[in-house]
Amino acid sequence: MGGPGDPPEGTPEGGPGGAEDEYRSVVFDESFVRAARLQEYSAEERMTDHAPAVRRRPPLHRGLGRQALILVVLIAVAFGTAIYMGVRHPYSSPQARRPVEPLRTTVIPLAPQGKVPGADDAETLYSHSRAAQFAIGAEGVPLPATHSTAHFSDSQVVTALTTAKDYIVRSSLYPEVLTERRVDPARALLDPDQLDQFDQSFDHPAADGRHAPTGWLVRIDPSRAQLAGDRIRVQGSLNASEADSATLEVTADHTFVYALRPTGAADAPVSLFTVRREVTFRFSRDDLRTHQVQLVTSYVQAGPLSCAEDSSAYLHPLLAGQTAKAGGPAGTNPYETDNTPALCGTLATGAEPDV
Repeated sequence: MGGPGDPPEGTPEGGPGGAEDEYRSVVFDESFVRAARLQEYSAEERMTDHAPAVRRRPPLHRGLGRQALILVVLIAVAFGTAIYMGVRHPYSSPQARRPVEPLRTTVIPLAPQGKVPGADDAETLYSHSRAAQFAIGAEGVPLPATHSTAHFSDSQVVTALTTAKDYIVRSSLYPEVLTERRVDPARALLDPDQLDQFDQSFDHPAADGRHAPTGWLVRIDPSRAQLAGDRIRVQGSLNASEADSATLEVTADHTFVYALRPTGAADAPVSLFTVRREVTFRFSRDDLRTHQVQLVTSYVQAGPLSCAEDSSAYLHPLLAGQTAKAGGPAGTNPYETDNTPALCGTLATGAEPDV
């Protein structure tokens, strides 16, 4: 007998509360249907004798498994490549950088043996001097043939040489640097760790082997002399080598010959002034990337100069017809450890034009 409210003959088949109530919790959603592994044959396929009504479908997860395997392999290859490139890439080494050393300078004045030769024009003097065959300007600072080193590529070596040449040109050939007290063209190329020493050298010049402006660049006393022409004669060389696995070193050895006359005297005779600079540059990988330099040593010989004058802040050239003042260089105190001995030389016969 049915319950209260039920029809006398019971719940109709298929109606609510019938036999299907026990299957009401079973839900055949779309994902379930797609995952079904049985598939009914088509009518044409069922016409074949003894053909079953359904066939088993291949599991869907096989294709997904193969794709997952390929993805894992690609990730592994990419990870391995990243590790390899991190080891081999020239700029990614976490090696400790060598500390930037302060520049050590030596400036040696060369005194004439007699009166400084002069002429009416610079070309006459050049043609009668050993600078007759020198190149003019930056052409006298050529780059050598290059090759890679054990830890630096050919392009990195070229970068070091090019940056060193740029510093040599800016500090030895720019008229505004030579006689106009400008320092920024050369300063802009310095490694940031050397800027304090550079600035202190120009703010408080000293002949202590550390703070001589004439060690950083060619600096002619503008109150005494001016350029008599911009065709400066130059001869020299650049060479690059590997200091260690993280450092390139470039040595520069150049002789510069300037034509000068007294400041403000356009009609005065011209004389030659010679400066030889031997500079050692150092480049870390950061310096190569930023095109900056570290100056390690600077050895300068210049003349004609008077040994009695201080050549650390400015070079004070002796001009046509002048002779060196009596007296030697400033005294040296052997009890001061931070004191560079005062040095002086003499221009040898043949070092000046024979006019």
